[in-house]
Amino acid sequence: MISRRQFLTRTGTGLGMLGLAALVADADDTTPPDPRTPLAPRPPHFAPKAKHVIHVYLNGGPSQVDTFDPKPLLHRYAGQTLPTGNLTTERPTGHALPSPFRFRRHGQSGIEVSEVFEKTAAHIDDICLIRSMFANTPNHEQSMRLMNCGDERLSRPSMGAWINYGIGSENRNLPGYVAMCPGMPVADTSNWRSAFLPGIYQGTHIDTRRTNVNDLIENIRNPLVTRSDQRRQLDLLAELNRQHQQMRPEDAALEARIQSFELAYRMQMEATDAFDINREPQRVRDAYGSHVQGRQLLIARRLIERGVRFVQCYHGDVQPWDSHDNIAVNHRNLGREIDSPLAALLTDLKRLGLFEETLVIVGGEFGRTPAVELAGGRPAMGRDHNHWGFTVALAGGGIKGGYVHGATDEFGYRAVENRVHVHDLHATILHLLGFDHERLTYRYAGRDFRLTDVHGHVVNEVLA
Repeated sequence: MISRRQFLTRTGTGLGMLGLAALVADADDTTPPDPRTPLAPRPPHFAPKAKHVIHVYLNGGPSQVDTFDPKPLLHRYAGQTLPTGNLTTERPTGHALPSPFRFRRHGQSGIEVSEVFEKTAAHIDDICLIRSMFANTPNHEQSMRLMNCGDERLSRPSMGAWINYGIGSENRNLPGYVAMCPGMPVADTSNWRSAFLPGIYQGTHIDTRRTNVNDLIENIRNPLVTRSDQRRQLDLLAELNRQHQQMRPEDAALEARIQSFELAYRMQMEATDAFDINREPQRVRDAYGSHVQGRQLLIARRLIERGVRFVQCYHGDVQPWDSHDNIAVNHRNLGREIDSPLAALLTDLKRLGLFEETLVIVGGEFGRTPAVELAGGRPAMGRDHNHWGFTVALAGGGIKGGYVHGATDEFGYRAVENRVHVHDLHATILHLLGFDHERLTYRYAGRDFRLTDVHGHVVNEVLA
């Protein structure tokens, strides 16, 4: 018994598949990947400004009013109810909580940044702050999926998977998409999934709590079999799988498995080199620091240097920036972990001539409330989740540096000027990589899907 699709594929003139091909061609003019070399580089829709992306994900939700969006009026209303009232978020909130951090102006642009990112602020003339970001819900899981996959609830491909599908990778011996995290973020693997896109495009998770390069990628070496014997085994397995696949041409999981075997074999030599930061000069390693944040960002630089297309660096396990209490201590400690490595990354990219072709994104899934969170009816001296308004920083590939886009209200609660939804951010990222977000689509279950769903506008003002 064969399926209807198999029947159409094998029938004489193949008119059924010709019709399907015509429909797909009309719906998606993206250059389709060769199924045998799915990560091979492909041309985007137009000339890109950026070739690679490093997404520094501050998971948990950093406070915009304590980092990149100063609100001095909070000091005037300290301990008092905000005259505009508190917006609905996940937990009860009380009076205005002024920032415990000092802000000052930096660079020729004079943009104010807090001491939490004091060293990163030295690059402010090359950074764009979108102070008018907003999302849909004040919950971690939904907002993580929205930021990473463009949808809060349903199984959708991640941004890195879409980018890999669209333009492939410049290095066939490494994954096109790497997600590094010392543990697992909230919503775990759904953050880097491929969903209905071919499995080869999903992110490769690296647990950076491990420091030995041979432990970072499990089973990267097989001490029991020589590489030549492995090659012969894989060739035989590939031939058997291809014969098996001829009867199941629509089985995307089988194709993904075949490609994963091949990639794993090729990674054995190059991956250990790319992840080995001990090959860097001591002065470079010192600049990034020995903390997990420094190791991740240095590895990220080494990966994009070798042609990896999309690298995510999550700050920590679960949601470290989720400062519901004692934000003065918690955010200061988190800043000490990421500020110096982030500044070192920007410096390093410039030194190596990679800054102009690498888009660096820094931010979380939402921001935090300007009003104090209440725990048992008492101020916990922290802030609740705030999806109404927050900040994302962009730098590098095609971004207008020394520029602030949009604004929140006078207390930092809600984006009110030149508002930018997460869908708009995604559309802008794809534009910088050479894609019209409305044309980068994939047909599945009878409709054409895209990262931005049916939404999104390019924020032209942030483009250089």
